[in-house]
Amino acid sequence: MFAEFAIEPSVLVILCAVAFTAGYIDAIAGGGGLLTIPALLTAGLPPHLALGTNKLAATFGSLTASVTYYRKRLFDPVFWRRSLLYTGIGAALGTLLVDQLSSAALEKYLPVVILLAAVYTLFNRIVPDDQLELPKQNRRLFWQQRTQGLALGFYDGVAGPGTGAFWMVSTMAMYRINLLLTCGVARTMNFISNGVSLAVFLLLGHVFILLGLAMGLCLMAGAWLGAHSAIRFGSRFIRPVFISVVVAIALRLAWQAWS
Repeated sequence: MFAEFAIEPSVLVILCAVAFTAGYIDAIAGGGGLLTIPALLTAGLPPHLALGTNKLAATFGSLTASVTYYRKRLFDPVFWRRSLLYTGIGAALGTLLVDQLSSAALEKYLPVVILLAAVYTLFNRIVPDDQLELPKQNRRLFWQQRTQGLALGFYDGVAGPGTGAFWMVSTMAMYRINLLLTCGVARTMNFISNGVSLAVFLLLGHVFILLGLAMGLCLMAGAWLGAHSAIRFGSRFIRPVFISVVVAIALRLAWQAWS
């Protein structure tokens, strides 16, 4: 079906290396798509096919990272059940509407929002890694989880650069939990939105399956290593990586939108 997009072996090796790096970074701080999507576009894939193929690869990586955090008891699916549901709904709606939305204004303001996220994280007081208690359920959390899941799931379905970083910043601000728990939330919600968005892209025929599988395996390896690095070294390791990633995302999007 995609014979016209045959990938040279040398290009495939480069794409797989990019995928491994993206998986490592994404498991810690999010933003892996800022590496893989430009790489796919540079390889000659049209935008819709690049987005769909990236979702296939990203689903592998986010699944690996989310399972790792869950096994280490850094994600409670019962507490976050509403976020899981509404993230999936938002991702489906965003993917269905991706070709009908104008992203010009979003592209111009997004770098500013991400830079503000980096500044917030830089000056925000870190919750110690040994404080692993989640807040008690209340009516405010009832609406927070729905709104956050729907909004970020929708954004990830539309495009998704920096979705993991947005999950981390918003979760720290709204729930006051530490970076390890935040990583578990971000990676799991990323898996849900990636998986739902991928299903829609598959129905639309916008996925280069063989390439996506090859990159996905490399993303899995990178995500496994990244998640274990974050868990082993804690917030002192996560925080500088996270801030570096969000600043890089902001500069990349600013250059793309304003150059």
